[in-house]
Formats: sequence, C-alpha cells, structure tokens
Amino acid sequence: MKVTVIVGGVGGARFLLGVKAALGLPPVGAPDTETKHQITAVVNTGDDIWLHGLRICPDLDTCMYTLGGGSDTERGWGQRDETWTVSNELKAYGADADWFALGDKDIATHLIRSRMLRAGYPLSAVTEALCDRWRPGVTLLPMSDDRVETHVVVDLPSSGERRAIHFQEWWVRYRAKLPAHAFVPVGADEAKAGPGVLEAIAGADVILLAPSNPVVSIGTVLAVPGVKAALRSASAPVVGVSPIIGGRPLRGMADACLAAIGVDTTAEAVGRHYGARKDDAAEGLLDGWLIAEGERADVPGVEVRDVPLIMSGPDATAAMVRAAFDLAGVRP
Repeated sequence: MKVTVIVGGVGGARFLLGVKAALGLPPVGAPDTETKHQITAVVNTGDDIWLHGLRICPDLDTCMYTLGGGSDTERGWGQRDETWTVSNELKAYGADADWFALGDKDIATHLIRSRMLRAGYPLSAVTEALCDRWRPGVTLLPMSDDRVETHVVVDLPSSGERRAIHFQEWWVRYRAKLPAHAFVPVGADEAKAGPGVLEAIAGADVILLAPSNPVVSIGTVLAVPGVKAALRSASAPVVGVSPIIGGRPLRGMADACLAAIGVDTTAEAVGRHYGARKDDAAEGLLDGWLIAEGERADVPGVEVRDVPLIMSGPDATAAMVRAAFDLAGVRP
C-alpha cells in the first residue's frame, strides 16, 4: 500500500512511527527486507532558517532523527546524548541568535546540508543523502526545494512596533506569547512543489493529514502552489487527524496560531477549517476526520469518527492510523 502523509514537527514525526507500525514495519529504522508498502512524508519546510551560516530544517530533521532512532525523546527535538560546546561558545562571543540552541551533533547535520546547498544540490537531494545515514524507512520529501519561510506579524515588546519576525523567533524566543496578527509563508507564492511531492499525492492509496499544527505546518505545505489542488483531485481518500483534544493542542502552541487566523481551538473548528473535498466552493480537503474519543464534531460533508488520539507510543499511534485506514476504506 502507498501511504502519503502531510506532516510537520514533533507530532508529525511521532505519527509517522505509528504509520510504520500500522503497516507491520519496525517503527524505528528501515526494514531488513524489502516491503510491499511505501510511505512518503511531505514535510513542512516553512520553519527552516539560516543561523550562524547554517541552514537548519527543524521538521525534516525531527522526522529523520525520530524515524532513525536518534531523537532526544525527552526534549522532543534534536539528537539524544547531545553536548552543547559550540552553542556555549557562541553565547560567550555574544553571537546572535543565542535563543536558538544547537547541539554539537546536530550541527554536523547542518554543516553537511549547508555545504551541499552551497555546492548547488537541491534540498530534496540533500535530504536523501542525509537519510542514507539515518535510514528512516520513510521517504522524506521537502514540500519544496525553493526557499519558503514562515514569518509572523507581531508587536515587538521593546518598542510596540508592528513587524514580521521569523517563525522560529516567535516560537522559540518568545514562546508564542506575542499575539500574532498574521502568518506569512514568505516565498510560497513563487515556490514549486518539491520533486516527487505531487506524484506521491497522485499515486497514493490513502492520504493522511498528520495531527500537526494546522496553520504553520499543514497550512504552510498547502500554501505551496499545486499541493492543495493535488490533494483535492487525488483518487485516494484524504483523512485528517485532529491535533486538538478537549479544546487544547496535543503538543506545542497551535492554539496561538489558530487564534491568529480566527479559528477556535476545537476539533470541529479545525475540521471545518480544512473543509470537505465535496465542497468545491470552499476548496476543502477532507473525506474523513478523526477526533478524540468521546468528543463530537460536525464537519459538513466529512465522515467524522472518534477514537483514542493520545500518541503514547508506536502501538497506540498505530491503532489510530489503523482507524484512519478503516475510515478511508483501505486495507494494508
């Protein structure tokens, strides 16, 4: 079975562990033998940023480390057993941005990526090369090889000046505490979908929207021209998984992002934000929508089902994915 997943961030990476487990694959690492199943993850790159001369791709790296067995599960990002010598030295020099910590092993990834990018390799080829080391067992596709960066319009606390800052500064430095007036995926209008992205959508047996941030993860992928149209025209059913349980995000600060675009922090509101594929006028995306067990949501034109959504481990997440397969009417 060919499964294509639209993902971003830590929640998306953990969801991919469950997709692998639901298909009978080892959640971590590549299978020892050839498998008849194919998983492709279209990964948000709007969080990417240049710092200290290095190109950092947080969502791609989180997926790669998590699926390859090298992620720091306590922090939820970066590599396990990290040291911080370089970051500490940068702070001693007073080098910006001291609010964004880079582990020493993580820096090696960024050095390789930056060197390859400067040599002219596209991000998709760089990602493939990096995955040769981690063997995630999932094809990780950047949403675009073009530079797209999410910026956030805020009022700066020091001056009150309204300006756009990089998403990472808003998210990491200010912990999303500055009220966001708008999110702008800079460069998205002129970007092209990355190699293999549209083909993975068109050739899938089922398409899943991971329980990632609807605004700055899934929403940024959808901002790349051609991606939303490909999802709408795909022959495969599209099933989304709610990132909201009991009126709160599963992880992170999606509520702050949803508030900025006028969407309530509820599973129903997010489902309606994505909309139904049957609704041509609204250009919706969903055929099915999974919400937390015991909750209710009315999303016109979309089949809604409540199931356990806590990703406590690969087995629990695999059960969630199997529920998505069942809702889509597909069998591995």
